[in-house]
Amino acid sequence: MSTTAFPDLERTLQFYPVENAHPQLLTPQQIQQFNDKGYIFPLDVLTPDEVAHHRAYFEALMAKTEAAGWNSYSINGWQARCAGIYDLVTHPRLLDYVQDLLGENLICWATHYFAKMPGDGKRVSWHQDASYWPLTPSKTVTVWLAIDDVDVENGAMQVIPGSHVHGQLDFEEAGAEENSVLSQSVRSPESYGEAPVAFEMKAGQISLHTDLLLHGSEPNLSNRRRCGLTMRFVSPDVRELKGWRRNSIIARGSDPSGHWPHNPRPAGDDIPLPETKIF
Repeated sequence: MSTTAFPDLERTLQFYPVENAHPQLLTPQQIQQFNDKGYIFPLDVLTPDEVAHHRAYFEALMAKTEAAGWNSYSINGWQARCAGIYDLVTHPRLLDYVQDLLGENLICWATHYFAKMPGDGKRVSWHQDASYWPLTPSKTVTVWLAIDDVDVENGAMQVIPGSHVHGQLDFEEAGAEENSVLSQSVRSPESYGEAPVAFEMKAGQISLHTDLLLHGSEPNLSNRRRCGLTMRFVSPDVRELKGWRRNSIIARGSDPSGHWPHNPRPAGDDIPLPETKIF
């Protein structure tokens, strides 16, 4: 068993409840659910035309990515390299929701397309995002944007409500038999909260979850793709400790401390070589 992915770092891994008496888009009940359960979903963001545009964009980007030697899980941390991803992390309606949780200054420090192709046998084992990241304190809010319709049949993300209040949970290395996209695996997930909830959403909707929420997903055994883009946001008081912030974007407001660099919108898509170190 392990309790941390970065034993050399001093990190504060605990949940910080949101305090916002006057949210702009979220209701007080939704903010209370975020504090109690660790998530909110579904929330409408993209119009049908925007969904069609961003789905076509992803498919074109995926074709270029595969041609360069990557796979369907490889578009990870490219927000400062790809114009279409940049446009999503700075989308005003999306940021309005995130602002209600984090405040008016918003840093996007990472993104990741999770594209489970039809018949994809890979799962995502139960894990906490904060465990993987050299950030402190653990205040990241993840936006999960459905590029395709998502349901249990094609491998929707599932969460354990209330599991975020326990701080860092013990985990093991995911075994080969799990066929997991990620490396960590928390055992007996339901012992840390309520029964799993599946995030079934229509394309263009988002979910919001805290970085300590226990979550995972089953393989996509359907004949439909399941693609979603995760976008990771923090307030500027969060500190990054391993140099991962070099691709960050100040999506709204500013960073008075200067800790987080701002990358301007790229002109197009700069596909890195497979050996390129992104983080």
